[in-house]
Amino acid sequence: MRIFRDIREADLPGPTFLTIGNFDGLHRGHQRLLARLRDNATAMGASSAILTFHPHPLTVLRPGTPLELLTSPEERLALASDLGIDVGIIQPFTPELAQLGPRAFLELLINHLGLIGLTAGLDFALGRNRAGTLDVLAQLGQELGFALDVVQPVQVAGEEVRSYTIRQALRAGQVERVSGMLGRDYSISGVVVEGDRRGRTVGIPTANLRVAEERLLPGDGVYATWAWIGDPAGALWATPRLASVTNIGMRPTVGGKERRVECHLFDFPPPEQSGDLYGKSVTLAFVQRLRTEERFANLDALVAQIQRDMAAARAVLQSQ
Repeated sequence: MRIFRDIREADLPGPTFLTIGNFDGLHRGHQRLLARLRDNATAMGASSAILTFHPHPLTVLRPGTPLELLTSPEERLALASDLGIDVGIIQPFTPELAQLGPRAFLELLINHLGLIGLTAGLDFALGRNRAGTLDVLAQLGQELGFALDVVQPVQVAGEEVRSYTIRQALRAGQVERVSGMLGRDYSISGVVVEGDRRGRTVGIPTANLRVAEERLLPGDGVYATWAWIGDPAGALWATPRLASVTNIGMRPTVGGKERRVECHLFDFPPPEQSGDLYGKSVTLAFVQRLRTEERFANLDALVAQIQRDMAAARAVLQSQ
């Protein structure tokens, strides 16, 4: 995939079939749309392109609105590339861009991308105040010379797949339900930072992950997870995955003061044997929630429960 940081920077000769949106999560509904985009482009002898935004439009349109993102723009493009999309554009979302009407924005796309087709979902709208509804876009397509193809939503277990629904399920810790809507396990990445080092004193060392503030974490609890060590922007998934168990929460038994993500990697060398992860990136994929977070009577009771969690996580992951 060729990646650009602005429509004007791309300046493609065309012809280009395009889709536009935040595509947060790149879920199964988005995947259907991208497959249709790819097929449309192939049929027309055109390039396929996806345009997403950074920063998120909400930060410009409603400053101060907290974000709960499922994916970064770079992760969305990596997933789109895996689906065969040729070009990715991460478009800066600015107040000036937000003021463009649908015709002006489409003319920008025609001039710089050679737009001949637009693939969109049922709820898509373009331009200032979302004035470019599907009906408006169909009319503009006739005037400006591009095709509009509208893709139906995807349902899983009788419910429409939407980023909003996925966020609700994640907050509830329903990671298996989320996997069904994403078509893959939900994942987060973080840099390993100093923690309390309490885990290694009881023989269960953990990696304490610092995750981007805007990234949505699953609800507090203990999860069976797969872990990858390395830069998530690189060829991460080609590296070996490691079975692991992860706790998200406040750690009430030990008087925790802040929400943390702590992961214990099975069969990984301890720090004294060059298993030091500080400063490294770790990506976690959430397979199954094992239990909610609890307060235990003492540290011994907590350690005994962690041992049971480890056994349960191993059993889950070995069945995969």
